[in-house]
Amino acid sequence: MDVYEAVTSRRAVRGFTDRPVPREVLERVLSAAAWAPSGSNLQPWRTYVLTGGPLAELKKRAGKRVVAGDPWDEREYEMYPPVLKSPYRERRSRFGKERYSALGVSREDWEARQRAASDNWQAFGAPAALFCYIDRDLGRPQWADVGMYLQTVMLLLRAEGLHSCPQMAWSVYRKTVAEILSPPDELILFCGMSIGFEDVTVDYVRTGRAPLDETVTFIEGPVLQSHAE
Repeated sequence: MDVYEAVTSRRAVRGFTDRPVPREVLERVLSAAAWAPSGSNLQPWRTYVLTGGPLAELKKRAGKRVVAGDPWDEREYEMYPPVLKSPYRERRSRFGKERYSALGVSREDWEARQRAASDNWQAFGAPAALFCYIDRDLGRPQWADVGMYLQTVMLLLRAEGLHSCPQMAWSVYRKTVAEILSPPDELILFCGMSIGFEDVTVDYVRTGRAPLDETVTFIEGPVLQSHAE
């Protein structure tokens, strides 16, 4: 699989089979992903990988919280601005409509939307899950580095024939995740990531992308002469 195919075939899969992901594959992916760029080579990511019994226990505990209607853990970072301006507001709205329409859930059916959202905390049935933390003392550039690292992980997973789903949703159950992982206090959970083989029986609608001219500006023309010349 070449890089272009890995990029264009990567998507947030929300339905996995229970086929195990070999440990050696995960080690190969994460070893290569360590070469992702980061400012001054800080490598600000701290990654935990769960499979087997520990992942099953996390799903069990998260499921109990969902059923009990426990309030979410307080956020340690803001997922989205309180007010999204255009065009981001429209893109988010379009995504939600496409996502729930694919599930046959109407915008007004709040309970069904909640049930669909709860699949996040079962890792969509995936047999492996990654949890990525960052030191709370680091700044925005380092958060950007973590994003590049996670993208590298997801593309390498595609090269191995695997799929993934990055999930900020785990951050609101961060205390439950911490019960299993026992991360140091100086770390913030940025996101989880479900990893596995896609369940092709699960219907989905792939969300579109903005046209190139909406997000990219080309500045072309002859080379400008310097005033100093």
